[in-house]
Amino acid sequence: MKIEFRTIDCKFADFICRKAAAGTAVVLWPVTALLSMTVGQGNICLVLADIAGSDYSINGSEFSIPEEDKLVSVLSSSHLVGKPGDFFPLILDENGRIYLHRYWHYEQDLARIILRMASFTESLSEERLRSSLERLFPVKDKGETDWQSVAAIAALRKRFCLISGGPGTGKTATVIRIIAMLLEQYPEKKLRVALAAPTGKAAARLKESILRIKETLESPDDIRQRIPSDVSTIHRLLGTIPGSVRFSYCAENRMPFDLLVIDEASMVDLPLMSKLLTSLKNDARLILLGDREQLASVEAGAVLGDISGNGRPEIFSSEFCKLFAKLTGRTISSGCFDEKEPRLADTMVLLKRNYRFKSESGIALLASAINKGDGHKAMELLDDESLPLIRWHSVPSPEQLKSLIKGQVLNGYRYCLEAETALEALSRFDSFRLLSALREGPFGVAEVNCLIEEILSEHGLINPTSRWYKGRPVIVTTNDYNLKLFNGDIGLIFTDENGRPKACFPDSAGGVRSVSVFRLPEHETVFAMTVHKSQGSEFDNVLMVLPDHAASLLSKELIYTGITRARKSVSIIGNRELFIAAVSRRVERKSGLADALFNIGG
Repeated sequence: MKIEFRTIDCKFADFICRKAAAGTAVVLWPVTALLSMTVGQGNICLVLADIAGSDYSINGSEFSIPEEDKLVSVLSSSHLVGKPGDFFPLILDENGRIYLHRYWHYEQDLARIILRMASFTESLSEERLRSSLERLFPVKDKGETDWQSVAAIAALRKRFCLISGGPGTGKTATVIRIIAMLLEQYPEKKLRVALAAPTGKAAARLKESILRIKETLESPDDIRQRIPSDVSTIHRLLGTIPGSVRFSYCAENRMPFDLLVIDEASMVDLPLMSKLLTSLKNDARLILLGDREQLASVEAGAVLGDISGNGRPEIFSSEFCKLFAKLTGRTISSGCFDEKEPRLADTMVLLKRNYRFKSESGIALLASAINKGDGHKAMELLDDESLPLIRWHSVPSPEQLKSLIKGQVLNGYRYCLEAETALEALSRFDSFRLLSALREGPFGVAEVNCLIEEILSEHGLINPTSRWYKGRPVIVTTNDYNLKLFNGDIGLIFTDENGRPKACFPDSAGGVRSVSVFRLPEHETVFAMTVHKSQGSEFDNVLMVLPDHAASLLSKELIYTGITRARKSVSIIGNRELFIAAVSRRVERKSGLADALFNIGG
């Protein structure tokens, strides 16, 4: 196998081998370089079985990796490789996984804290709990399990709860009602509640939802007023220290909150999630919200997927099921509970009913087929003319792409670009977005943004003679805590009353705040954006462009994430065979977190 390492992979392997004994360096060099590379690809560890007994051509040099038993023996003999619990640069566990020490530590800390939180069952007033449930989760269909009610009871009984579900399943509405129930359960306590999300965009969307939901919440006025509406980014919540990977809040300086809610948890990587949980008080509660079918974080780890058991069904104890029946008069669907797996029992709930899409809608059917890995069924749905709000277009040549997307681009952006005020334009901008799987190449974001600018310019909707033309959408790509602009924030260029260009962003009060274009942190034009960057956002209509060649990024999770950004309609441009193959391909990141949480093999 031929591999081209990054410079950092080679430098790391060189550094380790300078400290190694001469007899082990010949094996340690390719293993550590492969470990560095695999972490850079989003994995937490390197599984020795995947590389044992293989021959590699690495940057022009030939290496032979011993069989697994011999490989484990050689690595174990090195004074740079330790066992779990040791303080060595590299950690080799009993399952043949080798880690960089800090990633092993992150993984262990996270598993330990989640299991500790999950093991504690809170004492509750059943009378108050029943009263809250009747008002906040009224019975709609006695014959169907109300999974939102299940989530509410789970979140109040345990200090850790994961609530997963696709767009439109009511995750935000559920968690706001859970907060109200918690405040009603402990009226004498001054509970401190914090809400956070990975990006500024996701935080803003959560805040909008909270303000809307609180208005109609069936709770006393004082309870509604105590539900916080401020939502922070995770980095801002923890307190970034300039020039450091550490945060103000940490294991030595815990956050004061009694309950922390994290939205869009699928976007949170392992190091950040570990630092977040180690900063919680020992008696704090944590609720994670997210869609376990979405793309994992851009950085290392697939934390939400690992915590949810990578698609395992929910586990409910008989005690929980009896309590649910007692409080609601309903039952949990048969086959859901199992007393043999108690470690994370009663802590995870999958919301199954979609309140945005009818079960027979095109987007719902398409998302279901993709989740099942059935590319042929997904393709049939896209070809079905009786489902007008999902459409397939065969990928053209790069030269023909412009003409193919022109109609949707003009219809999608005209309404926004003809707005007279920045506030009006910002409110209209999310009506349409073009998403791409890739950043580079003829079907990547950079090239497609140029095509869109050409189309809009040719029809007089923009005048891109200046970098700061009116209506140019920009996405911030770094955090600027002084300006309170964060990675993922989206704004539009408008001119002020003096004709000077300003970058206009939505503010927390529903208005607009302006920043001089010359103070903008790093940013990009965002008529088109990657599917990864679109996480945490929703658009009325989506056009997704897939490449005309095989790419490692194409997967079930990427396509699912792209189509579920759409509220109303989605169109896909792609190659049929590549699409079907991608839907059957599931992203698997190497990690020991699921094993640690579910006690697999131990």
